[in-house]
Amino acid sequence: MADLITVEDPDDPRLRDYTGLTDVELRRKREPAEGLFIAEGEKVIRRAKDAGYEMRSMLLSAKWVDVMRDVIDELPAPVYAVSPELAEQVTGYHVHRGALASMQRKPLPTAADLLRGARRVVVMESVNDHTNIGAIFRSAAALGMDAVLLSPDCADPLYRRSVKVSMGAVFSVPYARLDTWPKGLESVREAGFTLLALTPDAKARTLDEAAPHQMDRVALMLGAEGDGLSTQALVAADEWVRIPMAHGVDSLNVGAAAAVAFYAVATGRPEL
Repeated sequence: MADLITVEDPDDPRLRDYTGLTDVELRRKREPAEGLFIAEGEKVIRRAKDAGYEMRSMLLSAKWVDVMRDVIDELPAPVYAVSPELAEQVTGYHVHRGALASMQRKPLPTAADLLRGARRVVVMESVNDHTNIGAIFRSAAALGMDAVLLSPDCADPLYRRSVKVSMGAVFSVPYARLDTWPKGLESVREAGFTLLALTPDAKARTLDEAAPHQMDRVALMLGAEGDGLSTQALVAADEWVRIPMAHGVDSLNVGAAAAVAFYAVATGRPEL
C-alpha cells in the first residue's frame, strides 16, 4: 500500500518530478534523460498503470484521494496530498484535473521489432506540436493503426501535453524512432510496406483511388503542420495520396487529416 504524505512546502525535494511543468524546454530535456513522464488526470493515470508503466509517485489534491483510493492501495509508490494552491505553485499551472503521477518510462522497441508484427503503420516527420502528436496517437488507436514510427526530430509522445490530448492513447499504440531520415524509410520498405505520402498536392491520387485498405502492408507518412512532408520524404515515398477537398479548402490540420486517412487505410479490415 502506498504512503499518503501531506506536503505543505512547495520546495519540498520530494516533489521535484512535478516542478516547472510549464517550462517546455526543461521538460523535453529532463523527462527523457531522467526516464520519467507525467500523466495528468484520473483516466490517463489509470491507463498508464494498466499499460504496465511503473509509478514513481502521485500528486493529488485532497478531493482526489478517495477517487484514486484503489490505485493508492495497489501501488507502493508514495502519494503526496497537497492543496490546489500548492499544486499550482509546484507545477506552474492550475492542475484542474487534480491528479498527477510521475511514471517511469519503458525502453523503446526498435523500428524493426515494431514492423515485424504490423500491417498498418503511421510514419511522422518533424511533427513537433505536442497537441498534434497526441491527436494523431488518439486517432491511430481508435482507427486500428498498429504502430507509429517517428523521425529523429519528432516531439516526445510522452510529454505531458501529448499524453493528455491523446487521453492515454500513447500507451495503446507502440512506437519507435527511426535512427536516420529519410534513409530509415528504406528499412520500412524492405519490411514489405508500401510508403504512402499524405500531401495536398494536386498530383497525388485521392485515397479512394489509391485504395490503401486493399494493400497488404501500408506505411502512411505525415508531415508537420504547415510545412507538410519534406521534399526528401516525398521523393522517398512509393506513392503520393491526398484527401479530396471541397469549398476551396486546400488542406486540413494534420491531426484531422490523419484521422481521415487512418479510416481510409483501415476500412475493410475484419477487426473494424
